[in-house]
Amino acid sequence: MADGIQYIGKFLLLLGLVVAAIGGLLLLSGKIPWIGRLPGDILIQKKNFTFYFPLATSILLSLILTLLFWILGRR
Repeated sequence: MADGIQYIGKFLLLLGLVVAAIGGLLLLSGKIPWIGRLPGDILIQKKNFTFYFPLATSILLSLILTLLFWILGRR
């Protein structure tokens, strides 16, 4: 039973660090000019309508997070 509690504690600690890192990246995202404006991002602007879908940014973020979790999961 104590092993289960330690596992949950480690998981919550790791989850907190990941959330803190994502929060830090969001705070810094305004200072990185290319985030959200990559060549594959879709932006459609009409008179009273704007549609924005960050396709390339989403793919890049997915690749980075996949690599990060793969590295952390190898232990």
